[in-house]
Amino acid sequence: MNTSHARFITLEGIEGVGKSTQLKFISDYLKQKNIPLTVTREPGGTPLAEAIRELVLTFDSSKETVTPETELLLFFAARAQHIHTVIEPALARGDWVICDRFIETSYAYQGGGRGIDLAFIQDLQKWVQKDLKVDCVLLLDAPVDLALKRTLRRKKIDRIESETADFFNRARDTYLARAKQAQNNYHIIDASLSLKEVQKQIQSILDRLL
Repeated sequence: MNTSHARFITLEGIEGVGKSTQLKFISDYLKQKNIPLTVTREPGGTPLAEAIRELVLTFDSSKETVTPETELLLFFAARAQHIHTVIEPALARGDWVICDRFIETSYAYQGGGRGIDLAFIQDLQKWVQKDLKVDCVLLLDAPVDLALKRTLRRKKIDRIESETADFFNRARDTYLARAKQAQNNYHIIDASLSLKEVQKQIQSILDRLL
């Protein structure tokens, strides 16, 4: 199947819910359908945005505290570059864009997790994102204790992945609250189920988009 109607799909969720695994599943599934595809991530997606990602996620906080506002603004700087360089050109040529994290992470992590006013984040979104709309948000959701147990399997965790359970509970609550407010393009995936069941949920949503 082929289509010229571009879609912008984002994967969201706290650490340990399986976004990387499902990103590959989505990519492989759409390629089988002959969908032109651009797969990317945030923060990152361009050389400059990847450099910002590396700076923010690996900075030694013992040398200097990274304020919530600094973290937010750096992520939005990376997003501005990413949108201009990768996302908008891909959509313009008819690609489906699949992005590991996007604007909802800012609301959940820097808003819910760090306590920054959501209205301020919304102002930044309007300024940086402009008319760019996300067609489908796939929120992979699982209880925090289960998700964090999965992250323990990782050999190395970054500055944000090492946050407390309270931080991730606030982030998860914000994700779920925003999902209730935007039911038209938000889809909650029960990521506590088996891999097969999670992929079944995602495939059903993708089939409706095709």
